Amino acid sequence: MARVITVAVVDDDRMLRDGLRAWLGDVPDLRLVATAATVGELLADPGLSRPHGLDGTTAPPADVVLLDLVLRDGSDPADNIRRVLRTGSRVLMISTVPDRSRIIEAIRAGADGYLTKDHDLPTLVAAVKDLAEGRGALSTELAFACAYDDSPARPRLSPRERQILLDYASGMTLKSAARRAGITVHTAKDYLDRVKAKYQQAGRPTYTKLDLALRVREDSLDGG
Repeated sequence: MARVITVAVVDDDRMLRDGLRAWLGDVPDLRLVATAATVGELLADPGLSRPHGLDGTTAPPADVVLLDLVLRDGSDPADNIRRVLRTGSRVLMISTVPDRSRIIEAIRAGADGYLTKDHDLPTLVAAVKDLAEGRGALSTELAFACAYDDSPARPRLSPRERQILLDYASGMTLKSAARRAGITVHTAKDYLDRVKAKYQQAGRPTYTKLDLALRVREDSLDGG
């Protein structure tokens, strides 16, 4: 039996919330569990604080939260993202416009994907499933924003540096990453050291494999 993915929506457009309820109601392996106009409203819903495990922790409001980028309550988008992430949900940002700087800010705040509201239902469903399975949600808007992100906090990596970073951060040993790239382990280590140095210079210290994996996710270097 296929797993049912729970979804919540935070958007101050009531028509969009009702539309998503109707849309997602026809998708067999997705279940819309909540809609709200603000993050505070979503998190205050007592019906979403379900006991989870013997340690007394609670389950997240949903596996994936569709979060409107700009809400009428004046809340800060990055703060909204962080509040939702702290519950354990993954965050898919939805917006009316593909504003490049706002997309980058949302991803840096921890959002797992970004879609504009003109996408069709199959695209939205695919993005939700990608997030629920632990991947990022790649979209044209996100790829374009990342490709043209020239902020100082995003280091410029050479193609080979990027390849070694992606392979090593994905779980490969340095030896396996070197073999795949057709280079020696010593050379692969040099590339990895350069990557760490560039992140250090950008003010984002990166020491461990976990740190590297986080940078890959923050900068959407894996394309998803």
